[in-house]
Amino acid sequence: MGKLEGKIAVITGGSSGMALASAKRFVEEGAYVFITGRRQKALDEAVKLIGRNVTGVRGDAANLDDLDRLFDTVRREKGRIDVLYASAGTGEGVPLGEITEQHFDTTF
Repeated sequence: MGKLEGKIAVITGGSSGMALASAKRFVEEGAYVFITGRRQKALDEAVKLIGRNVTGVRGDAANLDDLDRLFDTVRREKGRIDVLYASAGTGEGVPLGEITEQHFDTTF
């Protein structure tokens, strides 16, 4: 039994880099993982690479409508989130409660 057995994880930006490697490891440790990415082709390739216990949800973590769609998908399919790995996006340091969608730069 893995350290994340039965856990539901959401990893933004999970279609590449460290977030993809983390998604693979989470699945190896027993979690079911939802990953996000802005490019469908890269997202599909990541899901194929992970191989099991994964759902790819296309979206931009800086877009509130995309985040709502992600949350709705997770709620409908699994009912909860146990682990949230926020790996996508960039932004400036702003106190919690004052952060808006405009603080995120999606031009990278």
